[in-house]
Amino acid sequence: MIGDLDKRISIEAPTYTSDGMGGSAIVFTTVASSIPAAIWPTSAKDMTAMNTTTMIISHRVRVRYRSVLRSSWRLKFGNRYFAIVSIIDPNEEHKFLDLMCRESA
Repeated sequence: MIGDLDKRISIEAPTYTSDGMGGSAIVFTTVASSIPAAIWPTSAKDMTAMNTTTMIISHRVRVRYRSVLRSSWRLKFGNRYFAIVSIIDPNEEHKFLDLMCRESA
């Protein structure tokens, strides 16, 4: 379990900023960096929209328990981004969290 946490990720939270035209834009701010994590791909599927095929890849990311994580946040691993879809506390032991994620393009 602990030995599987061999990757380093950053956790980012959305911040809403004014776009200067009465609306707002989402900017992600790093909440924590160099977090030990394990990353496993769980599924991949092709999606076709507007004559363009896109690969959607889902991952399970395991981190040590953090009570502050929210499903609106995202993870960064290198140059890749993962949108958090759901947060699972295995056996509700507050030791680890399994983050079900969708890789963003």
